[in-house]
Amino acid sequence: MKFTASQIAHALNGTVDGDNDIEVFTLSKIEEGKSGSLSFLANPKYTPYIYDTQASIVIVNNSFVPAKELNCTLIRVEDAYTAFSQLLDMYNKVKLNKTGISKQAAISDTAVIGKNVYIGEFVVIGENVSIADNSKIYPLTYIGDNCKIGQETTLFAGVKIYSECIIGNFCTLHAGVVIGSDGFGFAPQTNNQYVKVAQIGNVILEDHVEIGANSTIDRATLGSTIIRKGVKLDNLIQIAHNVEIGENTVMAALAGISGSTKIGKNCMIGGQVGMNGHIRIGDNVKIGAQAGVISNVKDGETIIGSPAMDVGAFMRSSVYFKKLPELAQKIHTIEKKLKDV
Repeated sequence: MKFTASQIAHALNGTVDGDNDIEVFTLSKIEEGKSGSLSFLANPKYTPYIYDTQASIVIVNNSFVPAKELNCTLIRVEDAYTAFSQLLDMYNKVKLNKTGISKQAAISDTAVIGKNVYIGEFVVIGENVSIADNSKIYPLTYIGDNCKIGQETTLFAGVKIYSECIIGNFCTLHAGVVIGSDGFGFAPQTNNQYVKVAQIGNVILEDHVEIGANSTIDRATLGSTIIRKGVKLDNLIQIAHNVEIGENTVMAALAGISGSTKIGKNCMIGGQVGMNGHIRIGDNVKIGAQAGVISNVKDGETIIGSPAMDVGAFMRSSVYFKKLPELAQKIHTIEKKLKDV
């Protein structure tokens, strides 16, 4: 599909500086721009590229003043990065705008399917499942009995949702996500063996949640594992049974949260963070990558390290971590001198 500069400017509430009728049909980085492509300039360090780019249209901030002649048409907006993000979202919606139900899908007669729903090849939908309007279920997805899927929600290829789980509106689950697998519950016995504890709860994802590829969220032993609205989880994350994650918290890849831990709202959790079970993380907490969190964290704290500590204390301590061999040698020398005395 082709779009003119004036069409794009209208969609973004922007103004055209150049040829209103110039057309683009693809997107590009500004440093890799080619004729017929649309790019953007938001970071000042990329400014030199705008004078050489072959992109036909570049989105810029209203404040941008070129230092020399340009070969491209500009679309001026209040915030170029936000505008380009909006454009990407519009492009993605067009690209992923699938509808229709495949004849190769296996759908229970008791399932309730809303309007304008897409269900791809080899999808399996269990008994008493409800899928609301405008949702998209990509091929090879499994939805277990008694699950509820909200409106405008997308389940990409290979998502597995076990029975009784609830997925809200405007959610996105990427390929390979597993929702509602058993929590890690085993009772130790006197003979050093383990007896499995039945996990009979479920998982609830509230609205506007996004889960990255191959992440897993375990069902509760009793009650629910709950992911509150607006939460964004990266790829390859493990959320254990009965965990609760507060609104608008974001978590980077390879993090692991142990059972029954409660995480507050608006938290930022770095990659490879590990959390102990049965602890509470306050609101607005920031946790640095690879931190090992073993105890409660108060509202607003920033922590890092393993075991995790206040970021200021960690940075001061790191000065000494680096000098431990030198300090050990000094102590050894002092001990030797004391023995000689």
